[in-house]
Amino acid sequence: MESSESLQEFYNRTQVRVYPSCLSNSGLGHFNVFSRDNCALVTPYSRRDFYKVSLIIGKGKLHYANKWIRVDRPALLFSNPVIPYSWEADDDNQTGWFCLFTDEFLQNGSRLGNLQDSPLFKIGGTPVFFVNEEQQKTVSDLFVKMMTEIDSDYIHKYDMLRSYLHLLIHETMKMNPAENFEYHQNASQRVASLFMELLERQFPIDSPESYLKLRTPNDYAESLSVHVNSLNRSVKEITGKTTTQQITSRIIQEANALLKHTDWNISEIAYGLGFEEPAYFTNYFKKQTGRTPNALRSNLV
Repeated sequence: MESSESLQEFYNRTQVRVYPSCLSNSGLGHFNVFSRDNCALVTPYSRRDFYKVSLIIGKGKLHYANKWIRVDRPALLFSNPVIPYSWEADDDNQTGWFCLFTDEFLQNGSRLGNLQDSPLFKIGGTPVFFVNEEQQKTVSDLFVKMMTEIDSDYIHKYDMLRSYLHLLIHETMKMNPAENFEYHQNASQRVASLFMELLERQFPIDSPESYLKLRTPNDYAESLSVHVNSLNRSVKEITGKTTTQQITSRIIQEANALLKHTDWNISEIAYGLGFEEPAYFTNYFKKQTGRTPNALRSNLV
């Protein structure tokens, strides 16, 4: 799992159009809207660095770190940059619409406040709303208006699109969220597997500038959107080692590789592995291996 999918990575992956051909198309932030016709049947489990609202007409499953929900009737999905998820369609008959946008786009002149504090996007909230026939028509009409407006030449079209998005949010806030989430039969196995995948994705370190960004159990728990206690419990249960031990083992493995196979100096290796000071790295490495980085290199000569 990638730690986060950027807007540019989303456009590269899906090959859909950027409108216009820039990522700040509204002057402040970004907005775009698409049909779900011919959408990907499986999307990767990851975070995104943008918000997304989807009207899903089609059957499938939404997966989160330790729970999932079956979508067997039209539903609205609200996703934010903090909570990773994946979509797995049950069949090819997928329609509907989705829009994606940045916080800057919606907050321009908005009274909604912080999006991640709103009932639709907040951590721990319920992001799925099943819609009845009347609600589906209301929401569909809003998406159709968005599709029409984004292709127009109207000079204030992004103000219009922002208004449609506000209407969509307010219409949804009047609905009741879904309550039938189920927990994975082996939630510990899934959480531990996602952690190990995310840990491995941090490596190799290609340059000191592309430094290690996730260093602690809390970093990984936040990236997976699970409580750190749940992460620690799952990793210990499945692997027999603590989360900290797994992270430390992988950092030392990478440190050994960099010491043996690159000409980086100790400072560059330290910074690449996320240490603020070379001395911290030296002490850390010696504590784990019994010798200093310089001693290891000397033995290689």
